[in-house]
Amino acid sequence: MIFAAGLGTRLKPLTDHMPKALVPVAGKPMLEHVILKLKAAGFTELVINIHHFGEQIIDFLKANQNFGLTIHISDERDCLLDTGGGIKKAEPLFGGNEPFLIHNVDILSDTDLKALYDYHLQSGNDATLLASHRKTARYLLFDKEGRLCGWINKDTQQTKPESFVYDAEKYQEYAFSGIHVISPSLFRYMDEKWQGKFSIMDFYLQTCKEAKLGGCFTDRLHLIDIGKPETLAKAEEFILQIIPTNK
Repeated sequence: MIFAAGLGTRLKPLTDHMPKALVPVAGKPMLEHVILKLKAAGFTELVINIHHFGEQIIDFLKANQNFGLTIHISDERDCLLDTGGGIKKAEPLFGGNEPFLIHNVDILSDTDLKALYDYHLQSGNDATLLASHRKTARYLLFDKEGRLCGWINKDTQQTKPESFVYDAEKYQEYAFSGIHVISPSLFRYMDEKWQGKFSIMDFYLQTCKEAKLGGCFTDRLHLIDIGKPETLAKAEEFILQIIPTNK
């Protein structure tokens, strides 16, 4: 599933007339870069959620014959549901018992998506989050077994979940990549209190004591968030660097 429903407010005025997913990066819309990366990794069926200028995404996919893939649209044009609500709404489109990979539309990386998916299959996790040692203010916190336990904002010292107590010696700090793999077993934790619009990260942090939520860790991940103007300018150079890695 590709998250393509965001408003793209950080990229205004570019997103005043188009969805963030269709903002060009090195001559191609960011959505196309992610679709082609998923296709190269062996994925044949995609779910894409839409909201802001959603009809432009539908037209773009049609004009490109869905890039030879089976693509389902999860339509959030009536109400933007955030990441957790978006996954829950799309549940009927996934079908079967196979895990599915989630990828933010504004993330470019050199990660091996098939290796991440295979790692998840062997892990027994309800969800596996790709995470790396990257400088940021906000970190996911994992125990020595690689299980998600909490979150911290180093600038404000805010922690989640509510009862979590941060201990630097007890937890490993990793930055989330915006890429994760989820097994259908995770949906059993999305009970009636998880309705409508909610963040998947809030859901993970509230359920990490019950659900088996693990990390797939790497020190070699090259990643860029192209949802910000300052990184959009650097993206072309980044793509030229990572193309040999993807081949």
